[in-house]
Formats: sequence, C-alpha cells, structure tokens
Amino acid sequence: SYSLPKFEQFPRTYATGSSGQFKTYKPRTPGLRWLKRPINDHLWKGKPVRKLTIAKRATGGRNHHGHITVRHRGGGHKRRIRIVDFHRWDTGPHEVIRIEYDPNRSAHLALLQNQETGKLSYIIAPHELSPGTIVQSFRKQDQIKTNEDPSITRVVAIEKGNCLPLKMIPVGTLVHCIGLKPNGPGIICRAAGGSAQVVRTGEKGYAQVRLSSGEVRLIHVDCCATIGTLSNPDHQHRMLGKAGRSRWLGIRPTVRGVAMNACDHPHGGGRGKSKGNRHPCSPTGVLAKGGKTRRRPNRWVVKPRPRR
Repeated sequence: SYSLPKFEQFPRTYATGSSGQFKTYKPRTPGLRWLKRPINDHLWKGKPVRKLTIAKRATGGRNHHGHITVRHRGGGHKRRIRIVDFHRWDTGPHEVIRIEYDPNRSAHLALLQNQETGKLSYIIAPHELSPGTIVQSFRKQDQIKTNEDPSITRVVAIEKGNCLPLKMIPVGTLVHCIGLKPNGPGIICRAAGGSAQVVRTGEKGYAQVRLSSGEVRLIHVDCCATIGTLSNPDHQHRMLGKAGRSRWLGIRPTVRGVAMNACDHPHGGGRGKSKGNRHPCSPTGVLAKGGKTRRRPNRWVVKPRPRR
C-alpha cells in the first residue's frame, strides 16, 4: 500500500551564499521553493529572561489620532521587547551565557552575567561571540586610571564585546554601537553585520569614524563604542519564500502608485500606465530619487557618503 511521504524523508540541503552557508528546503510546497535562511543553530532554543522583557503594544503605523503615518505596518506575531543595555556602565568581568534570537532587530543578543554580582543583562552580540567568553566595559574613568598617577592609563584589551571610549580605541579598529553623547547610549551601527571604522582619535576633542555607508563623521572621544562587527551578517541575503512570511513579521503589502486613483497618489489616475510626467515621489509628494531631505547640512559630517 502506498503511503504519503513524511516531512522527515525530505532532508534539508545547504547552499553556499555570498558570505556564509544558508539553509534551503526541497520544494515540496510553493512557499519552500525560494525559502533561504542563514544557519543559526547556535541560538538559544528556549524563551528569553522574563524580567528583562516588556510587552510590546503594536500601533499598526497609526498615531494618537488613528491616522496612518507609517504605511505597510500591521498584524504580525505577538512580541516582547528585550531590554538591551546600550549604556554598559556596569564594570567588572561579564560572562556570555548564551546567544539569543531577538524578533525586534536583525542582529542577535548575548545574555551576560556579572561575575561579581550575578546580574543578568542583554547586549547586541558581536559576530562569532561564543558562550563562555568574558567581556568588560571600561566606560568609567576610575576603572581606567591607576591610583598612582591619574595621567597614566592601563592597557585595555581590545577584544570583541568590550565597551570603551573612542579615545582608547586604536585607529583602524572596527566598532559598533557607537554613542553620540559622552554619557549617552550606543546609537549608531546596531543592525546585523554592521560596523564602523575609527579613522582618527585622540585624548580630547572629536574622533573621526567612517560609517558603513562611507560617510566620515565627527564623534566626541568620550563617547562609547563596542569592539567588533555585529552578528548575523547573512541577514541581508535571506529570502522569505512567500508573502505570508512577511505578514508574520508585521509587513503589509505595498501597492504601486500608478495603480491607484488620482486622489490617493500623485502617480494615480490617467489612461493607461502613466504617472503624468511626475518624478517618482511618495503619496505626500516627497521626491524618492535624488531629492533633498535636509534643510541644512549636518556640521558633524566630514565627508559625505558617495552618491550614485
């Protein structure tokens, strides 16, 4: 007697991508034909630490008036926000307990435990950070300076996961989670696979940092930065495989402007497929290709990013 094949009889195959390995499936369904995922077998299979999470209340892209201000948002799976430590004020050695998945960002999280107090905290995991690694933060000045002479600084380990001021990071080092204020949290370079390079630094004044876009920016030397590149670098090469997987992520469909009516979009209306000799723009008329978006130039930018 013939029996239907089980899912276990269709083994997974592994395809080599541009920067790593990806998990693919036999096309037993249309949604699996183009599905391609990065291999993240090292991630924690359980739930996050409950006390380090809060409930996320979805807005569906609507403001307090109920009007849609951000399009293409809504639905999706229920989530909890992970409280990530972007300040890194706690000193002392921290042990990496595990690497976890975060549904609210593209990079992974690392669960740290302070070896002195036992306190748990989350940070954005650098690439190839393994459990059992010891990371530290050197943001407080009393930990950096010695007791004999306050002008002499100790040698600080430039290892991935350590948080330091920009004045203590050698030129050419790749960093992420860069702050914009001396006492502020890490803000820049927090997406998967992202990093920036320290071009110039010093004991006082401003350092020059080259961002991933090619822009060179001035940042105060007392601002924090974490050593290394961010985890999950193959995130940009994944393929969702079907429209339903986008809906699981809370992404709603996108409709072309030329397919709308004239009252809904500047490209709408007319006979046939025409946008009325109008440059590409958003529904509110903001230019989409090459239009100016800043009223005044950013004075902290030393070299702007290259334009096409």
